[in-house]
Amino acid sequence: MSRSDTRVVVAMSGGVDSSVAAALMVRAGYDVVGMMMRLWTDDALGGAEHNRCCTPEQMSDARRIADKLGIPFYVLDSKDIFRSTVVQYFIDQHRDGYTPNPCLECNRHIRFDWLLNNALALDADYLATGHYARISRNSTGGWDLRRGLDAAKDQSYVLSVMEQSQLARAKFPVGEYHKHEVRELAEELGLNVAGKKDSQDLCFLGDSDYRDFLRLHAPDVMAPGPIVNAKGDLLGQHQGLANYTIGQRKGLGISANEPLYVLAMNPYKNALVVGARDQLGRDRLIAENANWVSGAPPARNFRADVKIRYRANAQPAAIEVIDQHRFSVIFDEPQRDITPGQAAVIYQGDVCLGGGVIAKFAEAEFSSGRVALAAAKSRRLSSQADCVWE
Repeated sequence: MSRSDTRVVVAMSGGVDSSVAAALMVRAGYDVVGMMMRLWTDDALGGAEHNRCCTPEQMSDARRIADKLGIPFYVLDSKDIFRSTVVQYFIDQHRDGYTPNPCLECNRHIRFDWLLNNALALDADYLATGHYARISRNSTGGWDLRRGLDAAKDQSYVLSVMEQSQLARAKFPVGEYHKHEVRELAEELGLNVAGKKDSQDLCFLGDSDYRDFLRLHAPDVMAPGPIVNAKGDLLGQHQGLANYTIGQRKGLGISANEPLYVLAMNPYKNALVVGARDQLGRDRLIAENANWVSGAPPARNFRADVKIRYRANAQPAAIEVIDQHRFSVIFDEPQRDITPGQAAVIYQGDVCLGGGVIAKFAEAEFSSGRVALAAAKSRRLSSQADCVWE
């Protein structure tokens, strides 16, 4: 099949990355269709004009780009499925004591499921997005998900939920470029979004932060509760667990002889566990809801590098597959901010093997003192490990 007979739907947002992705597909000779999703409208937080994902300005920019490229452009109403899968997940995870990354759920349920199926319904062969990642064939004939060429912009972390059938239908045109090259391409192609700023926050939050959003949509998540140390001694009152994250120091609202940091959140007692800096850090985690990009892990036990946050560097570790849905990670060096709800994503070289959601402590681990024991263990860490935490 020639490229002119190959239809590519491009997920457009009105930003520079997706606009250049569309332009590259046109330049490569594909039959290109632009699609934009109307993901969220929250009148209580200012309406669509204040969202970051689908403002009237962004829709207008995307339509202008499509017109300039000479491609059809459609806007799909995905508000209901976005609310039921991504937004509800965000709320439920906070309610359960996690600090979630909803971007992974959006890629899992919206972009590479709902939108991909809509693209296929238009007889498309591929769905292209503006993600900084790469796809290549491996020696077994399967598809590898690889880091984007621009390490600073690499988005393979949030794509770690993808499966083989989705990779076979996906294209990431800007993954072979650095960001400054993408902006230069936009200028060269006469796209009026070349200087647009990158989006930094969750797309559905509008001009508010996530705490304002939760106060409005899930006020129970912001219920106050006790602040305790690892032994369970009462130190004060927090203003809702969702206000805090592991490793946080500022904004605790309690006085002590030394700076205190968030060690854990106990959703079973609605308690915030705090302690000294040298109590921070663990060398292991368990991840659940695992996804293996190839369809299966490379082995029962293997070594790889693991990222525990989107902006973190991957760290060397030993991985053990517990069962189909869970794996454990033991890092070579303790990691300061292992945060339940964030993704633990596994790499070998530049290939993303998959990942899972970092599990929280079980209720028995709080009552048995295991959290305190973990803190005590961390106090014995070497000064070299402390340097790694900086």
